[in-house]
Amino acid sequence: MSQDTPELSQHELEAQRREKLRLLLEMGVNPYPHAFDVTHRSSQLKARQKEWLSDAEVTENTFRASVAGRIMTRRIMGKAAFFNLQDSEGIIQVYIRRDDVGTELYNTVFKKLIDLGDIVGVKGFLFITQTGELTLHAESFELLTKVIRPLPVAKEAEEDGKKVTYSAFSDKEQRYRQRYVDLVVNPQVKEVFRKRSRMVQIMRSVMTERGYLEVETPILQPIYGGASAKPFTTHHNALDMQLYLRVANELYLKRLIVGGFDGVFEFAKDFRNEGMSRFHNPEFTQVELYVAYKDYNWMMDFVEEMLGKVAQELHGSAVVQVGKHQIDFSKGWRRIPMLDAIKEETGKDLFGLDADALHKVATELGVSTDSTMGTGKIIDEIFGEKVEPKLIQPTFITDYPIEMSPLAKKHRSKEGLVERFELICNGKEVCNAFTELNDPVDQRERLEEQAKLRAAGDDEAMSVDEDFLRALEYGMPPTVGLGIGIDRLAMIMTNQDSIRDVLFFPHMRPE
Repeated sequence: MSQDTPELSQHELEAQRREKLRLLLEMGVNPYPHAFDVTHRSSQLKARQKEWLSDAEVTENTFRASVAGRIMTRRIMGKAAFFNLQDSEGIIQVYIRRDDVGTELYNTVFKKLIDLGDIVGVKGFLFITQTGELTLHAESFELLTKVIRPLPVAKEAEEDGKKVTYSAFSDKEQRYRQRYVDLVVNPQVKEVFRKRSRMVQIMRSVMTERGYLEVETPILQPIYGGASAKPFTTHHNALDMQLYLRVANELYLKRLIVGGFDGVFEFAKDFRNEGMSRFHNPEFTQVELYVAYKDYNWMMDFVEEMLGKVAQELHGSAVVQVGKHQIDFSKGWRRIPMLDAIKEETGKDLFGLDADALHKVATELGVSTDSTMGTGKIIDEIFGEKVEPKLIQPTFITDYPIEMSPLAKKHRSKEGLVERFELICNGKEVCNAFTELNDPVDQRERLEEQAKLRAAGDDEAMSVDEDFLRALEYGMPPTVGLGIGIDRLAMIMTNQDSIRDVLFFPHMRPE
């Protein structure tokens, strides 16, 4: 049988393949060899097709290649066959003949015991078929991995008298759970992750070229901090102590600025025990950068430059298509204070209002709040519901109320505010930055205020970190800090509408 019979059940198909595996072993064919010498990828052959193949070369069969990948389709025509071999970078057509590879290998192994999805290695020479398709003429053929579980295949059905083809693997939940299958049968998905990787490389190069040091900080922390978030907890048996998975790496990076580095950054996995949505995964990646002797005005310019470069290098343009929007990452992004943005959108001036007054305004605007929320959290809820979703082009929201930002320095000219900005793009926060608070007395007061909120029921409020306060007492120079959500930025740069589409293995409920 040359390929799986669709009418058979999954169990029957697997049983059929296991029998083929047994027969291969009985013949002395190793279905799982240790290695294979690959000289070219499919994309390399296609990219240089014109350079490598002249009429003379086709006649003389001078260009040889060795490729490996999965058999995705095949057409058997008696003593010869064509099949499509899919490797990590695309598909190349292969032509195989009985007279070239041998009767037993062709008639018994290739025609009867090889299935779609099996991984094979082929060595041969290139030619162009009469239909103009670049093809590898097989001189040798080797089974590299016998596949037991069949790949999903597209199915045809008849609806209203018309044939309809249903995708083999289009269900989102299945694709997230079995990303390994998704990548095989939907190979275009690989491009999303290649772009994500390239995006990180560009950002890393921008920072290292400026002399900033890439570092690593603890994931397991005795006291979590650096963000308003609920942590995951764990237990260290040898020390008999509770530890937390970090919610941010901010406080450790600032310790390094205290220690004398002028610029440090880290691409970090962080963990927050919060709800899940198309913008939230409990495990996520962000890069944090801290630079001494700079402030948030300087950092806004830096972010514009870096993300503009990312867009340009990924897309060849500063303009990126995201859904129905064209988002322009050219320099000159709008900058507007947070309370001004709220007033502009809702007509409500929230400056100086206490918690009771803010609860009342939130109710008038249809924004849900509760008694555990302080003034900062209420303002954040109003902004998040009424303003943020409408900010599509890159926009710096600046100058936050002090209650919202316990680690940011007080504004140099605006009472009750801090020097902080968030970049909002495509309706969601992408990055957060402050002129960092380096006054240890002020910082202690702010963290103690956070502890009161926590005692009142806010489980996302920060704790007092005595070692961090001690570090500040040794002196941290004027510093600016930045955190960029890599997953959300990747969503924008690859035009994906869910965070799960830019994560290889998003968290899912158990099957």
